[in-house]
Amino acid sequence: MTVVTRFAPSPTGYLHIGGARTALFSWAYAKKNHGQFILRIEDTDLERSTPEAVQAIIDGMTWLHLDYDDGPIYQTQRTAVYKKYIDQLVKDDKAYLCYSSKEELEMLRETQMKAGLKPKYDGKWRPEPGKNLPTIPQDIKPVVRFKNPTSGNVSWRDLVKGEITIANEELDDLIIARSDGTPTYNFCVVIDDWEMKVTHVIRGDDHINNTPRQINLLKALNANVPAYAHLSMILGDDGQKLSKRHGAVSVMQYFDQGYLPEAILNYLARLGWSHGDNEIFSMTDFCQWFDFDHITSSSAQFNTEKLDWLNSHYIKTLPLDRISAAIESYLKALIKAPIDVDLLKKSIEIHRERANHLTTLAKDIVYVFEYQKPNPEDFAKHINDEALSLIKNFQAALIEIDWTKEAIHNAMNEVVTSHAVKFPKLAMPLRVLLTGIAQSPSIDAVMAILGRDETLKRLNLYL
Repeated sequence: MTVVTRFAPSPTGYLHIGGARTALFSWAYAKKNHGQFILRIEDTDLERSTPEAVQAIIDGMTWLHLDYDDGPIYQTQRTAVYKKYIDQLVKDDKAYLCYSSKEELEMLRETQMKAGLKPKYDGKWRPEPGKNLPTIPQDIKPVVRFKNPTSGNVSWRDLVKGEITIANEELDDLIIARSDGTPTYNFCVVIDDWEMKVTHVIRGDDHINNTPRQINLLKALNANVPAYAHLSMILGDDGQKLSKRHGAVSVMQYFDQGYLPEAILNYLARLGWSHGDNEIFSMTDFCQWFDFDHITSSSAQFNTEKLDWLNSHYIKTLPLDRISAAIESYLKALIKAPIDVDLLKKSIEIHRERANHLTTLAKDIVYVFEYQKPNPEDFAKHINDEALSLIKNFQAALIEIDWTKEAIHNAMNEVVTSHAVKFPKLAMPLRVLLTGIAQSPSIDAVMAILGRDETLKRLNLYL
């Protein structure tokens, strides 16, 4: 059996962090088993689905490098397929036309709730042996309902939650086609999973209530029932359900905030799943290790501090080629000057040790590419006649030396020694004049990167 998984978001909103974890787990299980991973866009909700949301989902998948083997497949392009199966179910007496009006159904719901009963369709139009159906009204277009079994149970062994059993009497006759003929979500999911030969359905546990209905539909179609794995919800830092108030709503907002996809994926992989004490690992390792036995059935809690720590780790340790490519878009938004790639790599190398986000790293290295006017407070604190005199003596030495970090450092030492002052007396003013602020990596490393001409040009503005 070829393992086939799918990620099937509805484009009624952006790809959120919970959806990204579902996609990651589905992708990893397919990769582990040399199977197929499908991206399916469940866009049957025509009123709420938007092209912008579709694009945001695809952008998020692309940024996270969650490559799919098939797709994106759009349900709105498969209407004829669904209609064929709906017609077949009606023909086989496994579905029927229901003419109950919205007003009737609302009144039924209110009556049941007042009586303390679970709201449920009363089966008024369900054909049964010996039953006389009402006269068909002329002014109502019917929906199509599935004839759900009225007795027995639906059971499945959930790969995360364990054995789950739902009594059929708890379920009513599901609408599988609306009055305008369009198929409903639960029906489309069933047909797609069957036709696409999906073997493992990995999704959020908010879908557990849909599962017994979908299993009954699959059995009515004599179709194979896939294995189900329902992932628990993700809670925010405050222990509440993850929502807009917790910051990033769309995965692409994490891009905007300067996170690396490597950090996001690594973090999501550990959000409700574990492999011993391993905290940092590649996606290659994750795909090899991933299993359902180590997914927790309880809710996972999002921890922004831990994500920041992971992001910082990857900024520090990924190859310079990777970080320079990732940071370029952030840097281009801050400067007009052309970006020399070699200069960019050198800048990243001396700045990345302290960076938690690509956005802050980009801001930290702007001065390398464009002169930054000194911060007034830092200027007032560190620039005075004594500082300018030291810098003037140091400037003379810069003209002759080899332009290396070591040679620059030695020249600084000679100046402070000859003037009997401490090293910061020269280093701090140099930082302010060359970078615009009083915090930077070692100033000899900064000058080595800036180059002799640019260093002298910036110092000459004040000498």
